[in-house]
Amino acid sequence: MTVPQPDRSSGEALPDDSQGARTGSGTGNTSAAGAKADGASPMAGMAAEYAAKAGLHRTHDGRVDVLKSAGGVQGIAESILPGLVFLVAFTVTQDLTPSLVAALAAAAVFTVVRLVQRRPLTQALAGVVGVGISAWLANTTGKAEDFYLPGFFTNGAYILAMVISIAAKWPVAGLLFGFIRNEGLDWRKDPSRVRAYQLGTWIIVGVLALRLLVQVPLYLMGPDGLAALATTRLIMGAPLYILGVWIAWLVTRPAAGEGKP
Repeated sequence: MTVPQPDRSSGEALPDDSQGARTGSGTGNTSAAGAKADGASPMAGMAAEYAAKAGLHRTHDGRVDVLKSAGGVQGIAESILPGLVFLVAFTVTQDLTPSLVAALAAAAVFTVVRLVQRRPLTQALAGVVGVGISAWLANTTGKAEDFYLPGFFTNGAYILAMVISIAAKWPVAGLLFGFIRNEGLDWRKDPSRVRAYQLGTWIIVGVLALRLLVQVPLYLMGPDGLAALATTRLIMGAPLYILGVWIAWLVTRPAAGEGKP
């Protein structure tokens, strides 16, 4: 599981790991290499790779770069615009088919932009696939609100995975933040650090649960709740994700003398 990289069509950010893939900075690549070189346990190496693939980045002073981890300005635009284009087009035309085509076209544009920039296509292609699934579902059912339905299942899956990680005492926040802080897996030896990372993971779970709590009732309203559903998807996508990860980072900071900030 990566830090919530849910449904792209619903205006939720997907971390862009292209910079980390090139430099290894901020995503745990250097930690992964170090773990392997030092003969660390396979689990430590797997955890380092997990942190790297999550797309988290760090600043020059060792803090989590939340904006870049959310995909940067371009990544956030890629997550927001298809859903926004769909809402505007459907509001103006009240016709589902051209609205879905417009959303797909908006997602495809970012793929072309990344080709021109010679950047990895993973994020843009994920966006096209996400929008495509949403568009197919809405077109199949004939209900515009179903364009946003896949995001509910994605959020639910992330919630389940993170709750399991908390119960297993391998909280996701620890796997992600531990390598940014150069803690490796040493935090698992300290019950207070495990509890801190469990709390951080609960905060991210809370963000995802809040999305469902607010948006599912709007979805159940049908066409009458479409505008509010689309709007809350945009607001509770990248902005809420950034806030949640930042708060989780702050509450999991080691106390003085426990480790690096």
